[in-house]
Amino acid sequence: MMGHSHALSGVVGWMAVVPFLNGAEVLGVTFELGPGEIIAGALVCAGAALIPDLDHKSATITQTYGVFTQTLGALFNWIFGGHRNGTHSLLFALLMGGAAQALVWWSDLAAQVFVFLLVGIALNGLGYGMQKNRTAAEVINALATAGITLALYTAGTNYVWLGLAVAFGCLLHFIGDMATEMGVPLFWPVWKYRVGKNVGFKTDGPVERKVITPTLTISIVLLSVYLFPWKDLILGI
Repeated sequence: MMGHSHALSGVVGWMAVVPFLNGAEVLGVTFELGPGEIIAGALVCAGAALIPDLDHKSATITQTYGVFTQTLGALFNWIFGGHRNGTHSLLFALLMGGAAQALVWWSDLAAQVFVFLLVGIALNGLGYGMQKNRTAAEVINALATAGITLALYTAGTNYVWLGLAVAFGCLLHFIGDMATEMGVPLFWPVWKYRVGKNVGFKTDGPVERKVITPTLTISIVLLSVYLFPWKDLILGI
């Protein structure tokens, strides 16, 4: 799928599991998900859902932070054997989730910086930063990212779940790509068979543009209505 579809799937995926995760304990992590955690998790998952495509030089995430992500993308491409190989495996999702969780345990500042980067990637994937006036769009993206990250920090958002959210975002990416013609090598490097190959729809084809993207967008609106206590939020202003 295209970057915007992956980002949308990250938002929808996180919001969809919130009712099941809230108050639950998963792998030793207790989920206490208020409005801040819902918003943060949706953006983290949206950004993480773009990470597997870091191995492609033209991908949204590779272009987001210029030389930094381009260099990192070239490194990932070399390590994981080219586009849609190792970065699209369960091993990769585990590595990314583990790295994110290690940041949470190591330093609150490190976790905040990583969230900042993911929010910027998410906004870019969702459409902020790829307009014709690239410079202006990048400035707007940076300001929006900084504002959102600062607001979440000020609200006391807890990122104890960060690693699981990042791994989940990667898995959502795999699910999206398994629905396309190319498929993904989920069990790389043990087994390089591409799950879903020659089965799904064409990337950026009419199904993705006219069905998938609109459905994901509508789902975000409906889940927002369901998850957030709008009456309390409005009356509390």
